[in-house]
Amino acid sequence: MTIYCEKDYEAMSRRAAGIIGAQIILKKDSVLGLATGSSPIGTYEELIRRYQAGELDFSGVTSVNLDEYRGLSGDNDQSYRYFMDTHLFDHVNIDKSRTFVPDGLGEDPDRTCAMYDDIISREGPVDLQLLGMGYNGHIGFNEPAEYFEKKVHCVDLTESTIEANKRFFEKAEDVPRQAYTMGIGNIMQAKKVLVIVSGEGKADIVAEAFTGPVTPHVPASILQFHKDVTLVGDEAALSKLMATLSR
Repeated sequence: MTIYCEKDYEAMSRRAAGIIGAQIILKKDSVLGLATGSSPIGTYEELIRRYQAGELDFSGVTSVNLDEYRGLSGDNDQSYRYFMDTHLFDHVNIDKSRTFVPDGLGEDPDRTCAMYDDIISREGPVDLQLLGMGYNGHIGFNEPAEYFEKKVHCVDLTESTIEANKRFFEKAEDVPRQAYTMGIGNIMQAKKVLVIVSGEGKADIVAEAFTGPVTPHVPASILQFHKDVTLVGDEAALSKLMATLSR
């Protein structure tokens, strides 16, 4: 695993954008696995800046997103399709027909999951998968569980995840209770994985995920088995991990 410990969120975002940008420059038809949430917003802003400066060309890029809330349409301002359009796709020259997000309005969850699995298989393998990490170690919406889910699945969100996400909604009861997410198997098939983390509140789980036992109770811990992982975080988020590794 390669680790970049940056001073703050802005520096972390620049580093992460540089890694993604290098992937696009080296392989113009890259398949990117993309994430949502607060962690990657700065990274996407930097990618947009580099595109506008003429440094990046997204015209050949395909993207597959990690997850989507069940029950939200793509034009709902809290959906992850809307998030991606607002924070990246609307501002670069990516072909939106080549950007994929699970169908939040799929009536049959099993069929919706199978269809997205087929898309990942058809468009993949993913060249670079971007991940954030939840306070409980979730990646995508793979919550702590008794076993690792391999494929795309519909998950019941934990109270800690609902609590973390309720700031984005008008009231707590508006937060969806289920989501579609890539499985751990989907994520692990990516050629490269880029994890970004920031803030002191992530310090404990980052150290546990990368130095503790590999267990589905800490979903991100499975990344210890991936052959090409880069972790980019700010000093606060990586403080306990770096202290453990330096012993």
